[in-house]
Amino acid sequence: MQVVTTAGHGGHGKSALVRALTGKEPGEAGAWTALPSGRRVAFVDVPGGERSVPAMLAGAASAPAALLAVAADEGWMPQTGEHLDALGALGVRFGVLAVTKADAADSRLALRQVRERLAGTALRGVEAVAVSTATGAGVDELAAALDRLAGRLPVPDPAAPVRLWVDHAFTAGRQTVVTGTLAAGTVAVGGELLLMPAGDRVRVRTIGCAGEPCDTVGGVSRVVLTLRDAGRVDAGMALVTPGAWTHTTSVDVRTRFGEASGRLARQLTLHLGSAAVPVRLRPLGPDTARLTLNTRLALHLGDTGVLRDPARRSIAGVSVLDVRPPTLVRRGAGAARARELASWPDRPDGTIVLKRHGVLRRSELSLMGCAPPPDAVALNGEWVADPAHWSSLFERLAAETSRHAAGSPHAPGIPLETVRLRLGLPARQLVTALVRPPLRVDAGRVYGPGPAPGPEPRPAAPAAIAAAPPPPWTRAVELLRADLADAPFAPPSAERLGELGLTGELLAAAERAGAVLRIPGDEEGGEADIVLAPGADREALRVLDGLPQPFTPAQAADALGTGRRVAVALLRHLDRLGLTERRRTNGDEPRQDGENQLNDDR
Repeated sequence: MQVVTTAGHGGHGKSALVRALTGKEPGEAGAWTALPSGRRVAFVDVPGGERSVPAMLAGAASAPAALLAVAADEGWMPQTGEHLDALGALGVRFGVLAVTKADAADSRLALRQVRERLAGTALRGVEAVAVSTATGAGVDELAAALDRLAGRLPVPDPAAPVRLWVDHAFTAGRQTVVTGTLAAGTVAVGGELLLMPAGDRVRVRTIGCAGEPCDTVGGVSRVVLTLRDAGRVDAGMALVTPGAWTHTTSVDVRTRFGEASGRLARQLTLHLGSAAVPVRLRPLGPDTARLTLNTRLALHLGDTGVLRDPARRSIAGVSVLDVRPPTLVRRGAGAARARELASWPDRPDGTIVLKRHGVLRRSELSLMGCAPPPDAVALNGEWVADPAHWSSLFERLAAETSRHAAGSPHAPGIPLETVRLRLGLPARQLVTALVRPPLRVDAGRVYGPGPAPGPEPRPAAPAAIAAAPPPPWTRAVELLRADLADAPFAPPSAERLGELGLTGELLAAAERAGAVLRIPGDEEGGEADIVLAPGADREALRVLDGLPQPFTPAQAADALGTGRRVAVALLRHLDRLGLTERRRTNGDEPRQDGENQLNDDR
């Protein structure tokens, strides 16, 4: 089956065309028919009134082709233009033009006018048929044209992940019936799907397609699904394959149609599938922007949608470039991000994505709709890395081990967790995968070139060239790091610091050497200083980057696995560095009770 959406001004005969072609009244599930070749086609009949664009966008979003109707006696009308703009923004490239009411006026004048309007659009050159549903003239020719169109439409992948946008739904007792256009993939009776945006699991009880029950159905099809115990389901929700989509509230996009991003309103509505989601827009480059959504959507790279400004009745098409965009925390980061995105295609592939992230799980690429590139560095079956990034990480690790050995000749190895934090790797196992000769791992530490550490005593060096003794805090810092290995944001108590001997001048010397991170406590509140491993603040920033922005200290504490006192101290420290921004609420100056967010202006 293929699915075609109608488009055109109200009163120009869209519904009459569907009735003439199918013998059925257009309804929520659509009307369908068999074409001369035996191919089946279903029609999504959208409204054509003055306020019809949102409903038109919802109905047309998943349809690969359009049947554009223009009446011979009226010609081009305002809503015809709005619907054409919507089709262009959605990226619809296939269609048939029906000049309707051919019995009421000479169709050639309207056809000439429409051809002029379609010039320069994706629908230029579409096949045109003059039709009169009153007399039946041209209906067979229109069916033949639609048959030829259906033969040219792309065949969707039956194994693709499912995302069925719900355009109608009603609940009776414990049963919920939903309708929508299945664009790709396969739905089966008994199959489990996620209902977005909540992400609740639901099970398919029955499937209807073209008025018949079936056990499985593949895209492209108009389908009616019955769900059991699904709760409230509304139009605009989506049923998706579990573990196959990125659920996100922040995306970077390219504007493909309409005004430059900088001239768009900052508060818009994103139409994607049947969803209409309020968004906040931040321009990046001339044709790129960041969208912050007020609800989660299940997305892949390359997804297309429409930004609409209801006040100005203007629209712009968008392509999703990144479903996991980086937080812009440094000055000039927005401009740098715009330069990066400028070279990306409308549908980034695994090569581009892996180059940006450096290292990812295979499953993370799949959630974005990408496959690992052929030249990716395979790491223990779960992870893959960009070759250039992986090579750069090895060079940095070699330099780190050499620098550490020179500064600490009596403790030349670097703990694996320290290496992970310094290199920004998401898992400690990746450090082990990175190490290769002449580097080596021994007893949880990474060593540079040289003999492996052992218990055998070494010959004493002559007094004239004897190595300098290690700093007096070396052993205490090693024990501190061991304490923090499994809980990097759970600082030792003052009593534990005393047991380690890491107090007073010894602690100050370790801090000056960069061996520890000390964050001053609240003197007025009598709070002790917080002592952590070096780099803990940057690791905290990475963790906080994954939180919805803005966030509260309590949310930060939960994410970091620590107490509120430590979370507040870290937030104050990051604020002093200019990496976070504090939003105070209700005059909360004495305490850190306001909301926080990572600073987009630095």
